[in-house]
Amino acid sequence: RRATVRVLGVDTPETKHPTVGVECFGPEASSFTRAWLFGAAVTLEFDREILDKYGRLLAHVWHRGRSLGDVLLDRGLAEWFVLPPNGRHARRQLLTELDALANGRGLWGSC
Repeated sequence: RRATVRVLGVDTPETKHPTVGVECFGPEASSFTRAWLFGAAVTLEFDREILDKYGRLLAHVWHRGRSLGDVLLDRGLAEWFVLPPNGRHARRQLLTELDALANGRGLWGSC
Protein backbone atom coordinates (compact mmCIF):
# COMPACT_ATOMS: atom_id res chain seq x y z
CA ARG A 1 0.00 0.00 0.00
CA ARG A 2 1.16 3.55 -0.69
CA ALA A 3 1.17 6.31 1.91
CA THR A 4 3.04 9.52 2.61
CA VAL A 5 5.24 9.15 5.69
CA ARG A 6 6.94 11.86 7.73
CA VAL A 7 10.00 10.06 9.09
CA LEU A 8 10.26 10.69 12.81
CA GLY A 9 13.47 11.94 14.37
CA VAL A 10 14.93 13.66 11.33
CA ASP A 11 14.64 16.74 9.18
CA THR A 12 16.19 16.40 5.75
CA PRO A 13 17.30 19.40 3.69
CA GLU A 14 14.66 20.77 1.33
CA THR A 15 14.54 19.92 -2.36
CA LYS A 16 11.06 21.08 -3.42
CA HIS A 17 10.01 23.81 -1.00
CA PRO A 18 8.40 26.68 -2.93
CA THR A 19 10.15 29.49 -1.03
CA VAL A 20 13.30 27.82 0.37
CA GLY A 21 14.43 26.07 -2.80
CA VAL A 22 17.10 23.38 -2.82
CA GLU A 23 19.22 23.19 0.33
CA CYS A 24 22.73 21.84 0.77
CA PHE A 25 22.71 18.02 0.71
CA GLY A 26 18.99 17.95 -0.12
CA PRO A 27 19.46 16.14 -3.44
CA GLU A 28 21.84 13.65 -1.84
CA ALA A 29 19.40 12.90 0.99
CA SER A 30 16.53 12.48 -1.45
CA SER A 31 18.55 10.28 -3.82
CA PHE A 32 19.84 8.07 -1.00
CA THR A 33 16.38 7.60 0.49
CA ARG A 34 14.86 6.73 -2.88
CA ALA A 35 17.63 4.22 -3.66
CA TRP A 36 17.63 2.64 -0.18
CA LEU A 37 13.87 2.13 -0.12
CA PHE A 38 13.01 1.59 -3.81
CA GLY A 39 10.81 -1.48 -4.14
CA ALA A 40 11.44 -2.47 -0.54
CA ALA A 41 9.01 -3.76 2.01
CA VAL A 42 9.35 -1.61 5.10
CA THR A 43 8.06 -1.73 8.63
CA LEU A 44 6.53 1.38 10.14
CA GLU A 45 6.94 1.93 13.86
CA PHE A 46 4.50 4.47 15.23
CA ASP A 47 5.10 6.59 18.30
CA ARG A 48 2.45 8.54 20.24
CA GLU A 49 0.86 10.43 17.31
CA ILE A 50 0.07 8.61 14.09
CA LEU A 51 -0.89 11.48 11.76
CA ASP A 52 0.37 15.05 11.38
CA LYS A 53 -1.74 18.07 10.47
CA TYR A 54 -1.15 17.35 6.76
CA GLY A 55 -2.50 13.79 7.01
CA ARG A 56 0.93 12.16 6.68
CA LEU A 57 1.76 9.08 8.72
CA LEU A 58 4.31 9.81 11.48
CA ALA A 59 6.60 6.81 11.81
CA HIS A 60 10.07 5.39 12.15
CA VAL A 61 10.75 3.52 8.91
CA TRP A 62 12.63 0.25 9.27
CA HIS A 63 14.34 -1.58 6.40
CA ARG A 64 17.19 -4.09 6.37
CA GLY A 65 17.11 -4.11 10.18
CA ARG A 66 17.90 -0.41 10.43
CA SER A 67 15.95 2.77 10.94
CA LEU A 68 15.97 5.10 7.93
CA GLY A 69 16.26 8.05 10.30
CA ASP A 70 19.36 6.57 11.95
CA VAL A 71 20.99 5.90 8.59
CA LEU A 72 20.28 9.44 7.36
CA LEU A 73 21.68 10.93 10.58
CA ASP A 74 24.76 8.69 10.49
CA ARG A 75 25.57 9.74 6.92
CA GLY A 76 24.97 13.42 7.65
CA LEU A 77 22.01 13.54 5.28
CA ALA A 78 19.58 14.87 7.90
CA GLU A 79 19.44 16.83 11.12
CA TRP A 80 18.01 15.46 14.34
CA PHE A 81 14.48 16.74 14.90
CA VAL A 82 11.98 15.67 17.55
CA LEU A 83 8.33 16.24 16.77
CA PRO A 84 6.73 16.14 20.25
CA PRO A 85 5.27 14.03 21.69
CA ASN A 86 7.03 11.52 19.42
CA GLY A 87 10.44 11.01 20.99
CA ARG A 88 10.81 7.26 21.40
CA HIS A 89 14.27 7.05 19.78
CA ALA A 90 15.36 10.65 20.39
CA ARG A 91 18.36 9.96 22.62
CA ARG A 92 19.90 7.38 20.28
CA GLN A 93 19.28 9.57 17.25
CA LEU A 94 20.84 12.60 18.91
CA LEU A 95 23.97 10.58 19.67
CA THR A 96 24.07 9.40 16.05
CA GLU A 97 23.87 12.99 14.80
CA LEU A 98 26.57 14.15 17.22
CA ASP A 99 28.90 11.44 15.89
CA ALA A 100 28.26 12.54 12.28
CA LEU A 101 28.84 16.17 13.30
CA ALA A 102 32.08 15.37 15.13
CA ASN A 103 33.35 13.46 12.11
CA GLY A 104 32.23 15.99 9.48
CA ARG A 105 30.03 13.55 7.55
CA GLY A 106 27.62 14.79 4.91
CA LEU A 107 26.15 18.21 5.51
CA TRP A 108 28.28 18.61 8.65
CA GLY A 109 31.42 18.72 6.53
CA SER A 110 30.23 20.80 3.60
CA CYS A 111 27.34 23.10 4.46
